Amino acid sequence: MRLYARKLELLSMLVMIFGVIALCQPWNLFLHSYGATIILVGLILFNIFSRISPPKTQRSAPLERSSTH
Repeated sequence: MRLYARKLELLSMLVMIFGVIALCQPWNLFLHSYGATIILVGLILFNIFSRISPPKTQRSAPLERSSTH
């Protein structure tokens, strides 16, 4: 789950954007009716996925500087 945390966070932002578009469009009553619900679902998903920390990467030990003094 941690590997996909940033992608899921981006997906939740796209869901919120889709909700705003669905709420503002005048052609489809179904999308207009559920636009606020779609925004709310995207907001909840964003709050969940933004709290998941990404996996820690393996780093090598820092190089020590040799002093020639």
